Amino acid sequence: MRVRRCAHLMFEPREALQFDLDSLVGGGDGLRTELSLLALVPHNRQEIAVSVAEAALLARVPCTTWTDLETLAATHDPDGIHSLIARGLLIADDADHAADRARDDRVREANWHTLSAVQHYFGCWDGVRSGDETRRAGYVTLQDLIAKLGEPPPPAQEHSSAAARLPLPPPQTSDFDDLLRRRATCRNFDTTTALAQTELATMLHRVFGAQGTLQINGGGDTTVIKRNSPSGGGLHPTGAYVIARHVQGLACGLYHYRPLEHALEPMRGLAQDEADDLALRSVAAQAYFAAAPVLVVLAVRFPRNFWKYRNHAKAYRVTTLDVGHLSQTLYLSATDLGLGAFITAAINEIEIEQAFGLDALVESAIAVCGFGHRAAQRETPEFDPRGLVWRTDGTRTR
Repeated sequence: MRVRRCAHLMFEPREALQFDLDSLVGGGDGLRTELSLLALVPHNRQEIAVSVAEAALLARVPCTTWTDLETLAATHDPDGIHSLIARGLLIADDADHAADRARDDRVREANWHTLSAVQHYFGCWDGVRSGDETRRAGYVTLQDLIAKLGEPPPPAQEHSSAAARLPLPPPQTSDFDDLLRRRATCRNFDTTTALAQTELATMLHRVFGAQGTLQINGGGDTTVIKRNSPSGGGLHPTGAYVIARHVQGLACGLYHYRPLEHALEPMRGLAQDEADDLALRSVAAQAYFAAAPVLVVLAVRFPRNFWKYRNHAKAYRVTTLDVGHLSQTLYLSATDLGLGAFITAAINEIEIEQAFGLDALVESAIAVCGFGHRAAQRETPEFDPRGLVWRTDGTRTR
């Protein structure tokens, strides 16, 4: 049997305060510091406690070439080696450990940068209800936050005195400025009005659809698409997975949008209560977002981006920029159609990936958007300082 270190691995020394009765009895503060060393393993999404000796052993085993197990055991503790294999930190080439090896291979083939892989996979949520927690903590409005946390940093840095600043001429304006000013995150969706299929189709085509294609023959036919948003390397690795809750003529369920054909691929039908529950869990119990008739999961296919930017320190950042560009196009498209829209990164990625059957080592949720008709009455606060969406009495302006 041969072994190699897993493709991506980081160590984090961590300390935690623990209650210590002996300290308290002896006149101390009743606390002691407990130190641990954790191995962060992206391919298993696990934090694994290791000893200093185990960390040293891992540091001596290459991750790019295979090492004969007997040769390694001749100079290192055999029990420690087998323990690391069992926990997926050392990858073995035998049949008993094929599952760990397959996950590690998928991460290798995606060409992740180690820091980015750790950041992404250890930032994913499962079963978090941030909406409920925010309400319990009393952080519902900006005033609540200021009351509990104090004033935030100023909106802009100051690098000179007021007298040294150079005034600019007034900006040119057009109808586009009005569209930009009316863009506001919607937290008050009309739960009684279904989204028309034409509205859904227009939104998906404007935001995610292929506005043009180019065939490049480089030994195989490669299709490059153009969207209405920029994308690093022109690769457009972000896919749109739809949770349809309330769309005219469209069955409740899960769909994948095909940008080349401008078509929906049915993935799984859902009863209304199942769709409602999945929507709520997807956005971590932010009920005002879950009320949208359509939610769109923005999921990045990492191998598509990392094919060009291999093991690149900036590659993951580019994928998050991609999602941000798409969300702004979605906001403006919705505003133009008279719809409300939102985006949130406070999502339960793991539950979303399980629902859609995504292989998270290849394709993973980054954010969730949604859109639909606004409610007639504002119940949840929205940031609309110009009063272009809501009147002071909480009714809609248009």
